[in-house]
Amino acid sequence: MGTDGSGGDSGPRPEPIRFFGTTWVARGGGYAPRRVAVCAGSLAAAVGACFLLRFAFEGLEIAKAGSFVGVLVIVMFAVCSAIAFRRTWEGFSKRPADPARDESLRSLKMIGFIGSLTAYFLRSLAEAPGEGLRRGEYETALARYERRRTARARNPAARKVKRPKRK
Repeated sequence: MGTDGSGGDSGPRPEPIRFFGTTWVARGGGYAPRRVAVCAGSLAAAVGACFLLRFAFEGLEIAKAGSFVGVLVIVMFAVCSAIAFRRTWEGFSKRPADPARDESLRSLKMIGFIGSLTAYFLRSLAEAPGEGLRRGEYETALARYERRRTARARNPAARKVKRPKRK
């Protein structure tokens, strides 16, 4: 289906967003319930992750690993969560300048998964995560497409053709 719903195959297509597909374009097709579900799901996952980390920390206490190891674990998760939050939040508003560098930080973002889940939760309060970025790109592509299409749609027979004058 085309961008105008006419069934044509021409024109730019909106980029789907995870859990939303392309419902973010017109904010229809269950967009609001999906946003509520994503918001609640990411919050529940973040809370569950905090309990999981608490149980892991209790395991360190039971193993009597020492206070130094406990402090290291807390600092590691706090730093990784802060970095993951920042990277995830920035990813909602702009594309990464260096995708290879962003890919190399994937393991760090996995360790700081609570930060990523928190960023996802906070962004889903306002919009579908990544919607602003994709909406801007899509509207730019639509405007560019419309300019090209209207430039081609003029009647070529109406153009004045310069023919050489006969003597």
